[in-house]
Amino acid sequence: MNRRNIGIIGAHNRRKDYPIADNKLKTKGAALSRGIPVPELYGTIEHQFQIKMISERLKMRDSFVIKPAQGSGGRGILVVTKRNDDLFVKAGGLQIDSREVQRHVSNILAGLYSLGGRNDSAMIEALIDFDPVLAGYSVDGVPDIRVIVFRGVPVMAMIRCATTLSDGKANLHQGAVGVGIDIGTGQSVCAVQHNQVISQHPDTGVVFERLQIPQWQQVLDLAASCANMTGLDYLGADVVLDRLRGPMLLELNARPGLAIQVANQAGLRHRLTVAETIADQTDDQDEKIKLARECFSSTRVASGQLALGPM
Repeated sequence: MNRRNIGIIGAHNRRKDYPIADNKLKTKGAALSRGIPVPELYGTIEHQFQIKMISERLKMRDSFVIKPAQGSGGRGILVVTKRNDDLFVKAGGLQIDSREVQRHVSNILAGLYSLGGRNDSAMIEALIDFDPVLAGYSVDGVPDIRVIVFRGVPVMAMIRCATTLSDGKANLHQGAVGVGIDIGTGQSVCAVQHNQVISQHPDTGVVFERLQIPQWQQVLDLAASCANMTGLDYLGADVVLDRLRGPMLLELNARPGLAIQVANQAGLRHRLTVAETIADQTDDQDEKIKLARECFSSTRVASGQLALGPM
C-alpha cells in the first residue's frame, strides 16, 4: 500500500488532475467531450430545496440509479430496478417510498458518502441493461470491469460481480465477487469473495472458469483512453457492458485498491515495471494495448516471461 501511494500515485499523478476522476459529473463531461460512451444522465440535484421535486423528476422512470458525484468505495449508491405503483423496488427486492428516496438524496447532499465529508451533488442515471452474456455472473446488479492503467498501458483487470450479500452492488468490501481477467484474452483467471478463492457464484452457482468478457479489445481501448482524458498516469477505469451500446465508462478512480491482485493471483509491481518500458517505447495507444496483451497474457506470465522481448 505504501509503495502504491508514494512510488506510484504520489510520483505519477498530479494533484491538479484528480478532480476529473474524483467527481463523477466531471468524469462524465470529460468523457462526452471525447466521444467516450457513458450511461445517460437523467439529472442532478445540487440543493436541498430541489429534493421535494424528485418525485416529479422520477415520475416517468421505472428504473434508475442515484449516486453521489464525489462518493467513494461504492457508498451512497441507490439502485432502483422497477416500480410497484408508488413504491420503488431496490436491487434485492426491498420496496421503498418517495420519502426514503428523498432522505437518501438529502444525505448525499450533506456529504454523508463523499470524499472528506464535503457537501455533494446527487446524480440520477440510467440503469445499465447489461450484456446477457454476463447473466448469471451477477445478481440484482450490474457487473463492472475494473482495468488498472499505467501511462496508458492496461496492466491488470477484474470484473466485480454483485451478490445477494452485496445488495446488488459490485463492491468487494460489501460481498461482491472479484474475478481476475487475463489482459491478453479477456478470460477469467480466478474468483474471490472476501479474499477467499471460490469457483462458483454463491447465489447462482454459475462457474466462473467459463467467464469470457465480450468485446475485450474495446474494453481495453476505452480504459486506456482515460489516461489522456484525465492526465493521470495511474488510474482505475470502471467499465460496464451495455446490451445495445457495448462498453461504457462508468467512473474513474485515481487511487484504485489492491484487491485486484488477489483476484488475479498476481502482483502489480512487476507489471508496472514492464508497462513503464512499453510506455517509454511508444506513444501509440494501439501499440501499447497490443504489447500489454502479449506481455500480460496468463500463458506468458505462467512461463515466467513477464518482460518485453521475442514473443
